[in-house]
Amino acid sequence: MTSAQLPRAVFAMDPVHLPLLFPPPLMTRLQQVAEIDTTLVVQDFTEPGTAAALARAEVLITGWGCPHLDADTLTAAPRLRAVLHAAGSVRSLVGEALWESGLTVSSAVTGNALPVAEYTLAMILLAGKDAFAHRETFRDTHTYPSSAETADTGNLGRRVGVIGASRVGRRLLELLQPFDLAVALYDPYVSADEAASLGAEPLSLEELLRRSDIVSLHAPDIPETHHMLDRDKLALIRDGGVVINTSRGALVDHVALTDELVGGRLSAVLDVTEPEPLPAGSPLYKLPNVFLTPHIAGSLGNELERLGRIVVEELERLAAGLPPAHEVRHADLARVA
Repeated sequence: MTSAQLPRAVFAMDPVHLPLLFPPPLMTRLQQVAEIDTTLVVQDFTEPGTAAALARAEVLITGWGCPHLDADTLTAAPRLRAVLHAAGSVRSLVGEALWESGLTVSSAVTGNALPVAEYTLAMILLAGKDAFAHRETFRDTHTYPSSAETADTGNLGRRVGVIGASRVGRRLLELLQPFDLAVALYDPYVSADEAASLGAEPLSLEELLRRSDIVSLHAPDIPETHHMLDRDKLALIRDGGVVINTSRGALVDHVALTDELVGGRLSAVLDVTEPEPLPAGSPLYKLPNVFLTPHIAGSLGNELERLGRIVVEELERLAAGLPPAHEVRHADLARVA
């Protein structure tokens, strides 16, 4: 394919992400399937210098920091036929005007799901060993725990309740299969047979909360899931239970969760919170039963290359006349992140 036949693409994101998303070998591969100015990374579609590039663009390669794609942007890009998002959710990126235009939208959310699932698996196994509490005690006492103190510790047969068979949830269920854990799933869109095929026992939300030692959230942030773990639902979790949230802070009533954590009845691993970040005075920063991380479960550092690779593969498919492998459909947004 000659350069004249290559689709014209434009980067639109915070430029700080570009070198990690597309390191030199991957950028070279991208340039083989698209005509693109690698020095132009759009952060504002209204900037004077972007008008000519938008007017010629057939593909937008977007990422974190990309402006919202509104009707004015689409008018400024009359040749546009695809938006390839080198990140996760496109919910805040695209609006009704784009969906009505019929443009192809693709996302690297599948690639971003893997590190989140890996992080969650690690936290489940560490929580099962009560590693966080033992670390705190060891730092203070410099002594090893007694057999009595570890009698309820361990991962053999521990029940993990997964809320949401999202891409992350499904990848986590796959990663959990080699371990001697009892795994349950709540997802209203998943049948009993499908849950079994994923290696999980299907349960109602209430039953999952009552029976699980560790509850891990992987549902999308939609109106139906807002504060799905409210005060009453949190109260169903057994004493000593662990809540892991790598999804969205809004899925949990954080006032109610904070009360449970301050009281010491539950523990938590929180990579996301509501609000985000928490205010400086939040007790969660210092509680020994809370492992708080700054939204790091998703792709970081060299993991971003995986997202860039997905975009390049989508471009290669478009160049070959094939449909995208990771297309996002408007109808799916009602139940995905």
